Amino acid sequence: VQLQASGGGSVKAGGSLRISCSVSGRFSGTFMGWLRQAPGKEREFVAAIRWHGGVTYYADSVKGRFTISKDNARQVVFLQMNGLRPEDTANYFCASTNGITSSVYNPSMYRNWGQGTQVTVSS
Repeated sequence: VQLQASGGGSVKAGGSLRISCSVSGRFSGTFMGWLRQAPGKEREFVAAIRWHGGVTYYADSVKGRFTISKDNARQVVFLQMNGLRPEDTANYFCASTNGITSSVYNPSMYRNWGQGTQVTVSS
């Protein structure tokens, strides 16, 4: 299974972007997640969605601004980002995990990392 993120770009604070993650091959994970890494910082959890059922999980920093969704038939996961802030600037990755529900918040539990897509928010 390969994951490929796309759709990043540069926006001004308050703007919106939608990034996508395409899955090649048969997806067998339990959760699909979005994680991000800013320069000089550790990778952090952003959002996740249960592949079957669609339950969603968010980091407190993005709750109410970001929405994760999926299209199972096309094997694509989206992250709609509204109200973007300069601190959202990072390289955004999609990845999967088969861990228990609480593991979705832990970046080290993810595998099959895609290449990432850069999101830059200017003030």
